Amino acid sequence: MNLGPLGMYAKQADGYFMFPKLEGEISNRMKFRGKDVLVWSLNNYLGLANNPEVREADTEASNRWGLAYPMGARMMSGQTNYHEQLERELAAFVGKEDAYLLNFGYQGMVSIIDSLVDRHDVIVYDSEAHACIIDGCRLHMGKRFVFPHNNMENLRIQLQRAKKMTDETGGGILVITEGVYGMTGDQGNLKEIVKLKEEFDFRLLVDDAHGFGTMGPTGAGTHEEQGVIDGVDVYFGTFAKAMAGIGAFVASNKDIVDFLRHNMRSQIYAKSLPMPIVIGSLKRLDMIRKHPELKDNLWKIVHALQSGLREAGFNLGTSASPVTPVILEGGVPEATQITVDLRENYGIFCSIVTYPVIPKGMILLRIIPTAIHTLEDVKYTIDAYKEVRKKLEAGAYADVMYDISKL
Repeated sequence: MNLGPLGMYAKQADGYFMFPKLEGEISNRMKFRGKDVLVWSLNNYLGLANNPEVREADTEASNRWGLAYPMGARMMSGQTNYHEQLERELAAFVGKEDAYLLNFGYQGMVSIIDSLVDRHDVIVYDSEAHACIIDGCRLHMGKRFVFPHNNMENLRIQLQRAKKMTDETGGGILVITEGVYGMTGDQGNLKEIVKLKEEFDFRLLVDDAHGFGTMGPTGAGTHEEQGVIDGVDVYFGTFAKAMAGIGAFVASNKDIVDFLRHNMRSQIYAKSLPMPIVIGSLKRLDMIRKHPELKDNLWKIVHALQSGLREAGFNLGTSASPVTPVILEGGVPEATQITVDLRENYGIFCSIVTYPVIPKGMILLRIIPTAIHTLEDVKYTIDAYKEVRKKLEAGAYADVMYDISKL
């Protein structure tokens, strides 16, 4: 059986480069293969995963309701006052009329796209869109056009093509982008996309998984950060990043949300979110609203980390969010050895990205800062990266090959 482009390396990579196990309490420091490591790889932006108040809310909800309640899908027997309350509060927080809960972010985005368009409609999306967006577009039975990442001139060209087509079919246009791109950390050009509505008639769907809770004055998201809350027609956020939970939501005007409630197959035919997750999400949202210092602490670490790395001459691309990509020159062999060196000799665990996710000749070490990291963590990491860069430039990683089985 062909295991695919990742599975072909399973024997060499499983448990280390793929499917690694981080153990212990969720924190800035955990254990990897029995060793203490400084972790820069967890989507726990605001440090809520082990926040005592959050843990207490999760525990109380589990003790009271268990994981079974409510039984059944929302439309049939899985509706509760708490589900409706969370939807109301989420909608108000992100500046929309209504919201609808989703069991999972990935599944939710796929189903949102599938529900919003039919074969007469045209989708126009950013070339660096997340896999869930790509998979949602693949379900579309009509036309779809892609524009190069954040290229507004080319987006206008694709919109012209889409308009010509929908003039004939009688359909509509759905533009899809992200608020914050999770690999590169740059923001989708929401402000310029919204301006194009003056020329073209389209709806804008924004996946703000990494922006919700981290971007904007109140943490409402990237649309708040760029001052285009009203210009975003359909807003998607997830509980898996800033809220350190599971699940997601879609927010829009009442007509669109009501349409999605009655047409999203992934929700109509799926069991409702368990009560502990709903109660826990209400608590997490309350923490985001009432404790702005959580976001302030996150951005203190982000500014220290990114400014320090840039001052040291590292290339962080165009990141304008907490996501911090450190871009180096090299191939897969060097990337592999850098990863091992960082984990085994420096005690630093971060995500590594190479071709084919990024162009050949590049290595991307992605750092995810959180509110529970410290300035000491930042300094130690920058110093370690300086040493790693010296080794890379000297060709040290081309001459060594670690045997993972002996580590």
